[in-house]
Amino acid sequence: MSELFSLSGRVAVVTGACGKLGPIWVESLADAGARVAALDLPGARPSPVYEAVAARLGDRVMRIDCDVTSRASIEQAAATVAGTLGVASVLVNNAGIDQPPDSPGGRHQIATLPVDDFRRMVEVNLIGTFQVTQVFGDQMSGHGGGSIINIGSLYASVSPDAHFYDHLAGNAPFIKAPAYGASKAGVVNMSKFFATHWASAGIRVNTLSPGGVLAGQDEQFKSKYTARVPMRRMAEPADLRGPIVFLASDASRYVTGQELRVEGGFTAW
Repeated sequence: MSELFSLSGRVAVVTGACGKLGPIWVESLADAGARVAALDLPGARPSPVYEAVAARLGDRVMRIDCDVTSRASIEQAAATVAGTLGVASVLVNNAGIDQPPDSPGGRHQIATLPVDDFRRMVEVNLIGTFQVTQVFGDQMSGHGGGSIINIGSLYASVSPDAHFYDHLAGNAPFIKAPAYGASKAGVVNMSKFFATHWASAGIRVNTLSPGGVLAGQDEQFKSKYTARVPMRRMAEPADLRGPIVFLASDASRYVTGQELRVEGGFTAW
């Protein structure tokens, strides 16, 4: 069984590696034996968690600049990965943007939500994932295939419950960005598209959709959210390690075009 889940000798790529979930994927894949290329924006400030992970992993992780909204940047990153580590056989499309920091005095009503914010979220979360998949998937197709894992979200399946946020004071009610769920739903469907078109090339494409992950949320939010989860808690980083290794490894070699939800049963009700 250990060999089935092993990633020894493989090269993995993680986009958006320096942010909230990126370090979880980087560490999990490296601990399973992979050499990991950690891609993020040029000049992106790594989170303290990423810095700690990178320090522990040493030369098993390589930081590479990549802007997922720029085709030229993606192609350069792919060439760098191939030239230094080898062609990737695992790709985790994690790069994305969620809600910007909340400004209680600068909120909008539904009818006045800025279209530019919607457009930017789709550009990064959906179009960015599309471009990265194209570039790295094309390399995989000529080198025996691989596993592409697109990071979705609980909100790819359900709409955010406004009740979770109604305790937040401000000039208008807090509204979870509608473009976030819409873009992640697009990622889920797009994964199915690539899965069917690239199956003959030995490439599997799946979506891993986490539920709410603990990250310093306020106590009222946590109380409301966990009351909605059958397991009565939010996700912890350790809950995501097994699923990512499963989808990356031969343990899931007959799994493609699927969405694996890791959300404590939230959507079961």
